[in-house]
Amino acid sequence: MKREILITGGQRETRVAILEDDRLVELLVDRPELRRSVGNIYRGRVEAVLPGIQAAFVDIGTEKSAFLHASDLIEPDEDELEDDDNGKRRGKLPNIQDAVKRGETILVQVTKEPISSKGPRVTTQVSLPGRFLVYMPYASKVGVSRKIENREERARLRQMVAGLMPKDSGGVIVRTVAEDITQDDLKRELKSLLALWKKIKRKATFVRPPALVQREASLTSGIIRDLFSENVDRLYVDVRDLYEEIRRYLEQVDPDLLERITLYEDATPLFDKFEIESEIANLYKRRVDLPTGGYLIIEPTEALVSIDVNTGRYTGKKDPEKTILKTNLEATREITRQLRLRDIGGIIVIDFIDMESQGNRDRVLHEMRTHLGRDRARTRAFEVSDLGLIEMTRQRVRPSLWHSMTNPCPSCSGTGRVFRPEVVVGRLERTLRRVAHGSKERQLTVRLHPDVALFLLEQEPNFLKDLRKVLKLDLEIRDDPIIAVDEFRLVAQPAGRDVTDKYLVA
Repeated sequence: MKREILITGGQRETRVAILEDDRLVELLVDRPELRRSVGNIYRGRVEAVLPGIQAAFVDIGTEKSAFLHASDLIEPDEDELEDDDNGKRRGKLPNIQDAVKRGETILVQVTKEPISSKGPRVTTQVSLPGRFLVYMPYASKVGVSRKIENREERARLRQMVAGLMPKDSGGVIVRTVAEDITQDDLKRELKSLLALWKKIKRKATFVRPPALVQREASLTSGIIRDLFSENVDRLYVDVRDLYEEIRRYLEQVDPDLLERITLYEDATPLFDKFEIESEIANLYKRRVDLPTGGYLIIEPTEALVSIDVNTGRYTGKKDPEKTILKTNLEATREITRQLRLRDIGGIIVIDFIDMESQGNRDRVLHEMRTHLGRDRARTRAFEVSDLGLIEMTRQRVRPSLWHSMTNPCPSCSGTGRVFRPEVVVGRLERTLRRVAHGSKERQLTVRLHPDVALFLLEQEPNFLKDLRKVLKLDLEIRDDPIIAVDEFRLVAQPAGRDVTDKYLVA
């Protein structure tokens, strides 16, 4: 598979695009206001311990206190160690009240950024990632990435690292990129990580909590460290300073990759050259079209993300089951791509078109899991249900692009819907009745969106006449394009005082 990384920088943001076979599969954006905190290490102070939920809240200096669960106090089992993360922590949980006390200062690392109304999630199991190793000072075992499948190579790496580790100095995960690496390279990086940990411990003893002790590498540096390897055919950078920085780093850790870096200096913007700006613009739309005519509807909600698969204008030829299967298989490829592109995490429910054949259901699930295997985030997809649903989870460490790049609509409060004109008129009538009953105001100007005002004139011509008669109010209608399409304002005359909020309920 052809893989390319594009890095484009500007005054306000840096964007990284990852392409597979010339198709955009991941987009990462770094802005000052969106600065990532995952990987940062803090000296924090425990604010509250809640045994009922086996958790504590830790003040690390962020807007909201960090969440520390009892499961993040346990050293991960060796079998759970994976590349690029600390693995899942399983086993018998300690009582949170026995492990931490209110007012205590502890060293924690951010594992999940603040999302919605929740603060960051932290762990006491600190890990320091390098290019070839992840050093975990509070662990005690040597793990090897599962993506290194060769048993002999896994054994060689495990034995080599175990021989280099000083006694009682912690644990290590050997990363995928370390396959076929020499002992000298491992020794050099391990020495660097051990020195960094000593520096962090020394700094942590002097800072006053809450305080940042160690900041994770920038987006670009992290991408080069974690992703740029022999599996990437080409890396393009359009900022010379960044290009030189990347070269200096690779000269130390992997000089063979230097020939794969290109400084892009054409007048045409880098993302325009690779024709991916239009794909980026489509990332925030609900509908995603499939090549043969079907389409997906992606709906983020508070609890989960739902994805609906539709045949659209694709009707196949004769066999409906074949038509449905083809659409569903095509959808699995696009769904897994969209999950990565939009950085969707948490619970995801996919409503595939219902298939009668169990063999076809199994085939769709297999295809889904195959494409999910390319995802850097941890994923888990469950069996297709009788209703044609696949429930799955995807690791979430930060808000999706949809959350981080958009705000809720001020008119519809993020629902994507606004009230119809007849509903607005009904709300207006109820509000006017409250004014007539509970206020001395008798002369009102009603300001409406032009579409609603036109609806009144054409569909409800007697509306004002009837209300004037029943409520004994002097009413005047004025259209106002500044007002939202499903809102209205009541202005008392002659004072010009807005009385809407006092009487508006529903």
